Amino acid sequence: MRWSATGRPLRLPKTIKTCRPQMNAKNANKCKATSMCLPAFHWRAFACICGLILLLSACSGNHAANNAQPATDVSAVLPTQQTFHTEVAAFGQLAADSRNALSLSLPQAGQVVATEVLAGRRVKHGEVLLKFEINPTARNAYLQAQNALTVAREGLKRTERLHAQKLATNAQLDAARQTLLDAEAALAAQAKLGGARAVTTLRAPADGVVTALLVQRGQRVTAGTTLVQFAPSSALAAQLGIDPEAAAGVRIGMPVTIHPVYAAQGAPPLHGTIAMVGDAVNPQTHLVDAVATLDRHVALASGTSLSASIATTNFKAWAVPRDALQNDAQGSYLFQIEHGKAKRVDVKVLAPDGSPVGVAGALDPHAPVITLGSYEISDGDPVQAQASSGGSK
Repeated sequence: MRWSATGRPLRLPKTIKTCRPQMNAKNANKCKATSMCLPAFHWRAFACICGLILLLSACSGNHAANNAQPATDVSAVLPTQQTFHTEVAAFGQLAADSRNALSLSLPQAGQVVATEVLAGRRVKHGEVLLKFEINPTARNAYLQAQNALTVAREGLKRTERLHAQKLATNAQLDAARQTLLDAEAALAAQAKLGGARAVTTLRAPADGVVTALLVQRGQRVTAGTTLVQFAPSSALAAQLGIDPEAAAGVRIGMPVTIHPVYAAQGAPPLHGTIAMVGDAVNPQTHLVDAVATLDRHVALASGTSLSASIATTNFKAWAVPRDALQNDAQGSYLFQIEHGKAKRVDVKVLAPDGSPVGVAGALDPHAPVITLGSYEISDGDPVQAQASSGGSK
C-alpha cells in the first residue's frame, strides 16, 4: 500500500488481467503475445467491414442504374395562341344567282326554226342559241315603216324645192321635216321589234351556262315569251341550306369555305361571302335558304353539290397539332415537356376541325407540346425531344 502526502492510504486501480491462468514464466510469454495480437485483429475486422459496406454500396448503385427508365424519343412543338372560328355547317348546290340570272326572249311573235344548244351547256359570248322566224305580220309592219320613210324623204325634198321657189310656206317645210322624223322613228321601232329580218338569231349575251331551254324546234310563240334561261359565269353562286337553329347566328358578309362534294381528294376549297340569309324555313328542305357569292370564277357545272362551313364568331385558343391530342375517361389531354419529363395537361377542345386544333387549358407557353410519340408515354415519364417539322425541340 502507498500513502499520500497527507498521510492517508492511496487506493490504486486494479489491474486488468488478460490471462486467467496463474502467472508464471510460461504463461507470461503467452499473455504478452496475446496482448500484442489484439490491435492487429481489430484493424483486420474494421477493414473487412468497410470493404463489405463499399461492396454493398456499389451493388446498390448498379441496381438503381439498371432500374432507371430510359428516355423516350418524341417530337414536340411550342404551343401558340391563334384565332379560330365558330363554324356553321351548310349544304347546297352551285346554281345561277337569281339576282344575275337572265331570261332570254324576243320582242315579236314567230316560230322556232332551229335550236343549237341543250340545257346545261356552257357557251361563249355571241354563240348562237337558236334561230327564230319572225311572224309575217311583224315583218309586214317593218316593210310599211320602211316605205313610209322613203315617202317622207321624197316629200321633204319636194317641199324644199317649192320653198326655194317661194311656192311653199315655212310651216309646210317644217311639217315635211317632222314627217321625216316620225318615219325614221317608226322604222327604228320596227327594227327593234325584229322586223328587219325574216329570220333572227338569238345569241349568248355573255360567257355562261344555258340553264334551261324552254322551246322546241317548230314551236310557235308569242312576243315576249321566255325562250332560254341563261346564267353568266360570273353569276354562279352557292345556294345553301342552313339548320334553323344555327341560322340565327349567320349574317350577310360572313366568310364561307366551300367544298364540292365530289371533288378530288386534296382539291383546294372555294371561298365566298354570305350575300343573303332567308327569314323563313323552306317548306321543301326544312332548312333556311342562304346564298353565298364566290370570290372567283370557277369551272364547275351548274348544279354541283356543295358542302360549306360558315365562320360566324372568332375566338382565341391554343393551337396544337391534332397528333398531340389524346382522350380517356377523364376527357381530352396532351403532354408537355417539363424538366425532361412528360407532364399531362387536361384541355377542352374548342375548335376540333382541321389541324392545328384549338384547345383551352393550363398550358405553359414555354414548354413544348409532345406530338409524335405521345401515345407511348405516361405522366412523369422521361422524354427526349427530337426535331419536329413544325416546332422546336
